[in-house]
Amino acid sequence: MAALVDTEPPAEVGLRAPRSCTELFTAFTRLALQGFGGVIAVAQHELVEYRRWLEREQFVELLSLAQVLPGPNIINLALMFGQRHFGWRGAAAAAGGLLAVPLVIVLVAATLYGRFASIAPVAGALRGMGAVAAGLVLGTALRLAPALQRNPMGPWVCFAIVAISALALGWLRWPLVGVVLVLGAGGYAWAWYRLAHSSAAAR
Repeated sequence: MAALVDTEPPAEVGLRAPRSCTELFTAFTRLALQGFGGVIAVAQHELVEYRRWLEREQFVELLSLAQVLPGPNIINLALMFGQRHFGWRGAAAAAGGLLAVPLVIVLVAATLYGRFASIAPVAGALRGMGAVAAGLVLGTALRLAPALQRNPMGPWVCFAIVAISALALGWLRWPLVGVVLVLGAGGYAWAWYRLAHSSAAAR
């Protein structure tokens, strides 16, 4: 993991950094407890807007890497962010904050669900939460979209990849792995070309 992520904390003007593993654990616990319907939306607000630990572009980069690695994307993001600041102790603190208290809540909720899921109002409320989850994901995407304007691929190529991904996954129901491999490889190749061309032009 250390080879994939810069081990130095971000030094951009205006950014702060977590002061301890305890603060990391507390922040990710708070994040997890707000994550009804999905944690990514809350993670963006908590890490970028509230705590100022990451720039929006940095969050997009970490999330992109977290998406293509095996495992849940928010866990991957927590591990990379914690490791960046405090090594393996930071990674353990961030992941532990995400999992410890929510684990207890989920076990209690699962027990209650098994007992009351057949009650019509409860079933209807759970179905209604699907719309809330979709809205949270869409809202996060809209807030992160401006970060694509500074992407080396160019904003129009970024938005085209977003649109094709949404069409392929949401409408055509193509396999996620295939879409990620094809569009990810294409985006990587185009970004590499643009960066190499810019570097050559600057010489």
